[in-house]
Amino acid sequence: MTDAALTVALRNLGIDQDTMTVHGFRAIARTLLDEQLRFPPQLIEAQLGHTVKDPNGRAYNRTSHLPERTAMMQSWADYLDSLRTPANVVALRKR
Repeated sequence: MTDAALTVALRNLGIDQDTMTVHGFRAIARTLLDEQLRFPPQLIEAQLGHTVKDPNGRAYNRTSHLPERTAMMQSWADYLDSLRTPANVVALRKR
């Protein structure tokens, strides 16, 4: 599915660009996986497909941490399921 298709879906739901973007969901996940679920940033960055910044790290880092990332994504799914209970919703501050 492309970003464009997801953007069309958001707009069809009545969600305008000032309220949410497709990339905004990634930012929310990045923030909550770190602050609420306490996963290490390197696992989150790997899951989001971000590369290691330094050239040596890119050249030599062949790790994937799949078991840890699988556990993280299950925790993320469980967290999202918990948000069905309104008392569990965390308000994010607007910038």
